[in-house]
Amino acid sequence: MPAFNGGWAVMKGSSDRVSRLFQTKEEAEEWGRMQSIKERSELVIHRRDGTVAGKSSPRDTSQPPRDRK
Repeated sequence: MPAFNGGWAVMKGSSDRVSRLFQTKEEAEEWGRMQSIKERSELVIHRRDGTVAGKSSPRDTSQPPRDRK
């Protein structure tokens, strides 16, 4: 999500506080993706205007994908 200082912020959905600030959106997405994998949570990526650009859920790699015939 865009930060007030022109950078990018990563925060948990249930929190009002920023977890970490980054200079670029790419850095914020990378760190956020790693956190979402560790915490098995959904990552929501925002545009500069605050609208949602995309969502990503960590995939459980312990089981292979099911064959849906």
